[in-house]
Amino acid sequence: MTDMNLPDYKQQSDAVRDRFDRLKQRPVTMEVRGLHKEFATRGGTVQALKDINLKIHKREFVCVIGPSGCGKSTLIRILAGLEQPTSGEVLLDGKAVTKPGPERGMVFQGYTLFPWLTVKQNVMFGLVESGYDKNTAEAEARQWIDLIGLARFENSYPHQLSGGMKQRVAIARALANKPKILLMDEPFGALDAQTRAKMQAYLLEIWKNIDVTVFFITHDLDEAVYLADRILVLKANPGEIDELIEVPVPQPRHPDQFLSAEFLATKKRVEELIHPPKEDGDDDHLNLVRMVPVSDEVGSVF
Repeated sequence: MTDMNLPDYKQQSDAVRDRFDRLKQRPVTMEVRGLHKEFATRGGTVQALKDINLKIHKREFVCVIGPSGCGKSTLIRILAGLEQPTSGEVLLDGKAVTKPGPERGMVFQGYTLFPWLTVKQNVMFGLVESGYDKNTAEAEARQWIDLIGLARFENSYPHQLSGGMKQRVAIARALANKPKILLMDEPFGALDAQTRAKMQAYLLEIWKNIDVTVFFITHDLDEAVYLADRILVLKANPGEIDELIEVPVPQPRHPDQFLSAEFLATKKRVEELIHPPKEDGDDDHLNLVRMVPVSDEVGSVF
C-alpha cells in the first residue's frame, strides 16, 4: 500500500464517529488549563511547556508523542503532582492537583519496584500506606497479581523477574489503589520488541476491564496509534500542542490493524507533524572528518 492509496486520516467510519461522539459525552476526568512551565538556567529561563489546554474524558486512552525535548515527561510529572507549573492549572474531577495522590497512579520507564520486597509486597505497599490492614491489603494484592497473570511469582523478588514481568507488577501496584487516571511515562521503552508487543496487549486488556483513564507517553508511533483513542502531538522548543488526533482505527484493537488503511494514514499524519519537510536553508548534515580511505566506500563491492 502506497501513500497515494491512503485515505485522509480524518475520514472515519460511522462506528468510529459514534464512538467519539459517545466519548465526548463522558464526564471530564482531568482538565489542563493554560499550562505553562519554565525552568531557570544560568542564561535566563527555558520555556518547556506553553499554553497546554486539554480535556481527558472518563475511560479515555490518550497517548502523547512529540520530538525530543518537547516536554512530554515534564507534562506527565505535572499531572502527577510531582512538579508544579509556572502558571495554569490541572484539575482532577474539578479539584486542583497540587501534589501526588492515590487517585493518580504512575508507571515510569525504569523499573521502580522495591528490590527488597516480593511481588506481593510491592503490590500491597500503596494499600498499606493508605491505611488498609495487612489481611485486606494482601487479599487485594492477590487479585491484581492474578489479573496480570503472575500468581506463581507472588513471592518472587524483582531481580528474579524479566523486564516485562517487572512492568506488569508496576502496573498492578499503580492500579491497586484504584486510581481515576493511570499516568504512564514511556513504560515499555526499555523492553525488546516482542515483550513490548505483549505488554501493549496486556495493557489494552486491563484497560478494557478496569474503570480507569490512561494518559500514556511514548516515542513510538506504532504504539501511539495502536493504543490511543486520541493522540496529543506536541511541538518542541517550547512544548505546545501541535494537533490532537482522533484515531480512526476501530476498537477493539488487534495487531492485524497495523497494516490497515486507517492505521497507516494516522501514522503518516503523526510522522508529518513530528518530522515536517525541511525548509529552504535548513542544514542538518553532520560535520564529520573522514577517517577511512576515500576508496573505502560503505556498500561498495570489494
